[in-house]
Amino acid sequence: MKNRILTLWVLVALLAATGCRTSGPGTPARTVAEFFSKYENRSGFKATDWSAGLTTRLLLLKLGNLGGDNELTQAISSVRSVKVLTFSPTTSGARELVAEGLTKEVDGLLANERYTPLPVAAEAGTTVMRYSARQSGDKVKEVVATGNVQGAPESFMLVAISGDFTKSQVEKLVKFLPSVSGELAR
Repeated sequence: MKNRILTLWVLVALLAATGCRTSGPGTPARTVAEFFSKYENRSGFKATDWSAGLTTRLLLLKLGNLGGDNELTQAISSVRSVKVLTFSPTTSGARELVAEGLTKEVDGLLANERYTPLPVAAEAGTTVMRYSARQSGDKVKEVVATGNVQGAPESFMLVAISGDFTKSQVEKLVKFLPSVSGELAR
């Protein structure tokens, strides 16, 4: 009898520990890469994956130069890849997925993978996004942004930028990202 009660308590504890990650359809993603794989081919989702080839770097540098900031240009030139996943719901069930499932699933996986939330002040007229970063030593290896697609408040957007950034470069990058989020979502 004691073994059954102990087993029951262990199951309850495991369920409680994973409760923040049980949103979204199916098994919750455990990493950002799994999240992209899980949703990129589903109806209503659009995924874009840019590797940091010469053409992409030139485009990113051009965008960075428009900002007129050398630190931003250095941050953009440090980008290795950019992945963008967008979803614009067309049904009430799809809106619920955005309102409850997708955001909670991303929040759970970011917490589980020890991403650090980044405080960013929202500027008027830009898309409001939330940022988290994964660090290795004194370098930031990945910045993840979640928010809405510009002009579609009930939508969902996830941007994952991998690279080798300093903390000050990340600060410049997250200030710049909302102004180009519409371009990234295309």
